[in-house]
Amino acid sequence: MDPVRARLQTERDETLRRLANLTDDFQAIVAASQDTNADDEHDPEGATIAFERSQVSTLARDAQRHLSEIDAAVERVDAGTYGVCETCGQPIGEGRLEARPTARLCIRCAERRTR
Repeated sequence: MDPVRARLQTERDETLRRLANLTDDFQAIVAASQDTNADDEHDPEGATIAFERSQVSTLARDAQRHLSEIDAAVERVDAGTYGVCETCGQPIGEGRLEARPTARLCIRCAERRTR
């Protein structure tokens, strides 16, 4: 397996583990909330449980989004376009790909997009 594909597979495996842990955490929070007072507004624990549930849910959505980015990067590897900026067509720097293996844009185009 080539190093890029291996790196993306490692990233995918780690993200799947993180997502499984977050799913377990979410289920535990839901189970714990079933044993508490259903009135979040007046129950001092209710706000904490709702916050934890929301936070874990957001982290799980982020992990799902990252899985999609990894899958798209693998598709770019297969198509021979991995490491090429989708905006300007120039190579994406090795340092950027090392830091963000799912990067679609070179650093210059990414900076322009955030302005």
